[in-house]
Amino acid sequence: MSSNQKSLLFQYDGKPSLKEIIPLGLQHVVAMIVGCVTPALIISGVADLTPADKILLVQASLFFAGIATLIQIFPIGKRIGSRLPVIMGVSFAYVPTLVAIAGEFNMATVFGAQIIGGLVAILFGLFLKKLLVFFPPLVTGTVIFSIGLSLYSVAIKYIAGGVGSATFGSPKNWAVALLTLGVVLFVNYFTKGSLKLASILIGIIVGYIVSIFLGMVSFDAVASAGLVQIPKPLHFGIQFNATAIISMVIMYIVNSVQAIGDLSATTGGGMDRVPTDEELAGGVIGNGFSSIIGALFGCMPTATYSQNVGIVTVNKVINKWVFAFASFVVILAGVVPKFASLLTTIPQCVLGGATISVFATITMTGVKMIASNNLTMRNSAVVGIAVALGVGIVQVPDAFALFPSWFISIFGKSSIVVTTIVAIALNLILPKDKEIVLSSAKGDSKSV
Repeated sequence: MSSNQKSLLFQYDGKPSLKEIIPLGLQHVVAMIVGCVTPALIISGVADLTPADKILLVQASLFFAGIATLIQIFPIGKRIGSRLPVIMGVSFAYVPTLVAIAGEFNMATVFGAQIIGGLVAILFGLFLKKLLVFFPPLVTGTVIFSIGLSLYSVAIKYIAGGVGSATFGSPKNWAVALLTLGVVLFVNYFTKGSLKLASILIGIIVGYIVSIFLGMVSFDAVASAGLVQIPKPLHFGIQFNATAIISMVIMYIVNSVQAIGDLSATTGGGMDRVPTDEELAGGVIGNGFSSIIGALFGCMPTATYSQNVGIVTVNKVINKWVFAFASFVVILAGVVPKFASLLTTIPQCVLGGATISVFATITMTGVKMIASNNLTMRNSAVVGIAVALGVGIVQVPDAFALFPSWFISIFGKSSIVVTTIVAIALNLILPKDKEIVLSSAKGDSKSV
């Protein structure tokens, strides 16, 4: 690579050669593609979709992840999009809420709630400065920690073979899942470079190959899938339900705060600066806009991808054409049903073994955010009580047995809703810790 090409890659508006763009763009595709389609595979199982609808859900996830990324890179007007080097994809953070809505209602209700959630994200972006006071790192970390905890049962159900499977809980499912997890851990901690970044993908490939030899894979759906198909508008329908909307709105607000963290990490790690207010607001508004459009075509909620932020902070490559190329690859994959159908043949135990490490990472991200604050008695109470109520209520299905059905749907199905509300309330109500100033003999002072 010439020094000129190298400098162009480190400029957002530079025009490096295609031979430099392709490998760097594919690196981002490898890092995001598994995470992008796995939520669709999980939710399609919960919603009991047909094989054809399952393929459509995966296609839409890929196609509109690419569209959402392009909106961030090439903003619409001055407001919609951040104009920062980020990759968007369907977010695992929404999975617990999506599972609750899809399990109790249907996919149409999911997408109706998503449209309202997207509108709320747009409003959040417009009033960003005023709303951030409600979401300091202590509150956001508590919510993310709760999201990670709520995903563990999803992973274990998949490791066991998937609820409803005739082989649920079989030693074969556990063996394949643990093999997949072992490969992910080995590649992630004992290799470097591109291999390390693709650890989850490699783990799934190994687990998939083993499961084929064990007779756990059927290719019937691949044989019947077409070659080219554009995601269908309103195929799953749109329905609005107040309880589903409330749960989704809370998740969109939490995700908007998390997006601010990802955008800040991108500019700090890749561009050596803090993001402007316009970039942060544009990023949140762009995601809300993308979610509304995606909902009309069957794509579930998108978010900034932290693993791709990690790539930017490591290699410092921020050129927009690298991210545009990655977007086009993902969009192309989204219009090929053969590819989408192949992904739907991955056994659930393989997905569970690969994604439990992702869920663990989400949990620990929350822990790190919580730990960034002093764990005083007050802060410990905010975190502990919020998580205790959120997780505890969900673990006792009949805790709200005599409450109205709408109340149960909002507060009894997802720990995240209760955790978020309690964490915000306690953080506002409990008296702040007093700052103590210590003076040294030299005359300087510091706060503790």
